[in-house]
Amino acid sequence: MSRFVTLSSCLLLAGSAASVRAADVEPTESPAPAVDFAREVQPLLARKCLACHGPDDAEGGLMLGSRETALAVTDSGEPAILPGNAHGSTLWERITSDSEWDQMPPEGDRLTAEEVEILRHWIDDGAKWEEHWAFEAPVVADPPAVETNDPTTILNPIDRFIQARLEAAELEPNAPADPATLLRRLSFDLTGLPPTPEETTAFVVASGFDGPGQAYEQAVDRLLASPRYGEKWGRHWLDLVRYAETNSFERDGDKPNAWKYRDYVIRSFNDDKPYDRFIVEQLAGDELPADSPAQRAENLTATAFYRLGIWDDEPADPELAIYDELDDTVRTVSEGVLGLTVGCARCHDHKLDPIPQADYYKMVAVFRDVTPFDTRGRNSGNNQADVTPPEVAEAHRALDVELARWESKKREIEQRGIAKMSGPDQRATEGPPKRRENVLKRELHKHLSADEAEEYRSIKEHLEGVDARRKALPSRETTLAVAKTYEPGKIPATFLLARGSAQGATGDPLEPGVPEIFQDDGVDAEEFAPTPAVEGSAGRRLAFAKWATDPENRLTARVAVNRIWQHHFGRGLVRSSNNFGKLGTPPTHPDLLNWLADRFVAEGWSQKRLHKLIVTSAAYRRSSGPNAAAAAADPLNDLFWRFDPRRLTAEELRDASLAVTGELNLEMYGPSFYPKLSEEVLAGQSQPGKGWGNSSEEERARRAVYSFIKRSVIDPALADFDFPETDAPCEARFNTVQPAQALALLNGDFANERAVALAERIRGEALKDDRARIARAVALTTSRPATDEAAQDGVRFIEQMQSDYDFDADRAFELWCLVTLNANSFLYLD
Repeated sequence: MSRFVTLSSCLLLAGSAASVRAADVEPTESPAPAVDFAREVQPLLARKCLACHGPDDAEGGLMLGSRETALAVTDSGEPAILPGNAHGSTLWERITSDSEWDQMPPEGDRLTAEEVEILRHWIDDGAKWEEHWAFEAPVVADPPAVETNDPTTILNPIDRFIQARLEAAELEPNAPADPATLLRRLSFDLTGLPPTPEETTAFVVASGFDGPGQAYEQAVDRLLASPRYGEKWGRHWLDLVRYAETNSFERDGDKPNAWKYRDYVIRSFNDDKPYDRFIVEQLAGDELPADSPAQRAENLTATAFYRLGIWDDEPADPELAIYDELDDTVRTVSEGVLGLTVGCARCHDHKLDPIPQADYYKMVAVFRDVTPFDTRGRNSGNNQADVTPPEVAEAHRALDVELARWESKKREIEQRGIAKMSGPDQRATEGPPKRRENVLKRELHKHLSADEAEEYRSIKEHLEGVDARRKALPSRETTLAVAKTYEPGKIPATFLLARGSAQGATGDPLEPGVPEIFQDDGVDAEEFAPTPAVEGSAGRRLAFAKWATDPENRLTARVAVNRIWQHHFGRGLVRSSNNFGKLGTPPTHPDLLNWLADRFVAEGWSQKRLHKLIVTSAAYRRSSGPNAAAAAADPLNDLFWRFDPRRLTAEELRDASLAVTGELNLEMYGPSFYPKLSEEVLAGQSQPGKGWGNSSEEERARRAVYSFIKRSVIDPALADFDFPETDAPCEARFNTVQPAQALALLNGDFANERAVALAERIRGEALKDDRARIARAVALTTSRPATDEAAQDGVRFIEQMQSDYDFDADRAFELWCLVTLNANSFLYLD
């Protein structure tokens, strides 16, 4: 008999088992404390129970998807949960049983003692059930009152929310970080680059007069106004929208002009474009009216959002490939904007969240007017929009007309001559263009009269003149975009697909709509009525975009502010930033999340204003040092009693290395550069070496955000340091420590070249001795003065390299520069 028996058979034994277990387990005498259902119970049930007792499966007649079903009578004839009586509940007996026949869950990890206690307290407290927090309209609470009167603990309203939780847990937060640490932290977080030693010195001096208050705020304003801000924060968005410049799959062909979308994102962040407008442009820029040609070009470029995903130019099942593209869109939009895993409902009703399969296909219908990326062999008709300025476009059109007229005359004369040629020559002119030209060049003059020859020569001169005038014009400009949609009356119908099969259409066509859980937001999914805004527009995506960015939408603003918090603190108030659903992690500070979202919308969806509010809080400015009592009580730092140190991102590490050596090229925008890759790396492509350009060293010194991203060949200098996979949205990067990183930093070409460049920079400053040169290198790499101990260590290292390994003084200093570029004080941010 299998040990993995169903709950229905085991519950038949519940009576005898209960009496045995009741004798073994002494009920506690202490009253059961209140348990937070959303934060503690619901995630536990989702992780451990719903696979067998969820919406699709109800083994033993027990379904834990709602309170009504959880308290219902099971197959044993009794309920599994008795509110107020944990020890009398079959659920308790099963999760605490030592018998392999009775224990739940029957396979996988058992519940921990802490998890068991959570369920006991919950049942004893009445098994209260709450609606999932994210599906409820947010309630905005005022910042709470706190007991502390320490002026360094409360700097803005954010701190009241944080401090209230710390006081409830009886924890003391860390003191503020020192000024040099703060400026380095702030500079990397807002621009992705380190401050110069001179900037740090000036900031420390200014902070000495009034503390870091006024000087700190001035630094925040300066960094937010820097063009470097958009390059740093634009990269976060590119992670989320699966940005790359190629299609993936075997050939991994290029996506022409993808870099223009990247530049659009960077400009939008630098301009502090309101977040709601930023979203609407990407979802429906082609459906927006434009006040100018420049606005039209920007709107269209924003729609490259739809063209960034992977594309198979030779799918085994073309119909399935279309639905895969649509699924990619639904997942990216629902997770990236709404924080919901709607894509889980492609094949069946969502296992945990109230998202039926029909809702998924209503969202598919929203985007059904977008044509596929393209067809093999063409590769550009659907995804390259003409955004040439009107005056240039008109000049090109005029030349096109003139060219066609002269070409027609030229061909007429050629045909007269061809009619007089031999049969083989005539047939050759009907073949490939090159063969035709060869025959005409060799034979045409033999078959034209003098007048015809003179006219032919004159026509060719006119054609050369047209060509010269065309070359003098600015080129036509195209951009990656939704260049073609289905006409409103010809949009393919959307059906619910059984098990997600492209051949499994069922029922009547579905109209575009939003998930039914949002019907209380003022948009009824059954009455979703798109209205075209421009000629040829279906209006579906624009209607959806406006709904998604409506201030009453209960998720969009919360998801946005959570992401910004995430990138400042290393994780969001909701750690699962793409999943606010039941299997996601509940917010550690729900009132703060709601308050921030409300303020974000009230202040015009300004991301820069939100950045300033967050980074000027005391919570952000705390030191990352040890705090034994807080670490014991809150090891994950959920209460933000300190600032969590982090390693620099792949781009920050690369850009900072170039910055400290003085090599960084701050040229913005334009086509991407190609990093220098080894032959071994390029050989990994299906067509080795194909499609990889050879950029100049000056171009390669630009910021990493301008690097060409080829899906099948990610630059190892980025990949080794957790650059994300680009086939799907990346909500948060891994932060690993693994051997390839050490090998790259010590033995890699890039690191060794930067060490030499750093040494050359410092030698060029004509400092008096090794100690001074070492101090300068430390100041450049760590943004703070070198300690006497660090300087002395450097001197000893250089002496040892010369005495024990016979390196000359210059090479010994270069090796020490390599060491300092490997130091944690350079690689990590605290």
